[in-house]
Amino acid sequence: MTTCAMPSPAHPPIHLTAAERAESLPAETFRSAFRMHPSGVTVVTADLGGRPVAITVSSLASVSAEPPLIVFSVSSKASSSSVLRQVDSVVIHMVGSDQLWLARLGATSGVDRFADTSAWTRLATGEPVFTAAPAWVRGKVVSRIEAGEASIFVVHAVSASVPEEAAEPVAAPLVYHSRSWHRLDDQSRLT
Repeated sequence: MTTCAMPSPAHPPIHLTAAERAESLPAETFRSAFRMHPSGVTVVTADLGGRPVAITVSSLASVSAEPPLIVFSVSSKASSSSVLRQVDSVVIHMVGSDQLWLARLGATSGVDRFADTSAWTRLATGEPVFTAAPAWVRGKVVSRIEAGEASIFVVHAVSASVPEEAAEPVAAPLVYHSRSWHRLDDQSRLT
């Protein structure tokens, strides 16, 4: 059996020098460029032992299959940011177009995302999971990096719920592009 030494949970923050900051692309130009880049939509949940938190994330990427590693980032201004910076594990929900309500729930400030107790449950390990998600991955946070006004999380995937290939077709993927939600379906396929 091959083992992989995981990095320490936190790394020094990434800071730019004054000269590097002076060279920076203006924030609005940067945002405009990334509005042209479609992103998959996920909802990340966690619980520090008090109240569970959930946040919609479109910065998710798979990094490695062996070991299975995932990265995502969260704005330091997000209400769930302080909890996410302290938890040991998270659940990442892959959201389809049929779960637009869940993506909107995780993206809406000032609401109780867990008020509808019929929409979620807890895993045996304690993390909250939304039952409508067609797939989810539970993972251990193995590294956190403070970068600018965000935190980058590296997550080691340890368990998942995914539909069987022979099961009913999963809802069309939900993507975020140019400040709006979109569904990918057979009409959007180019090849």
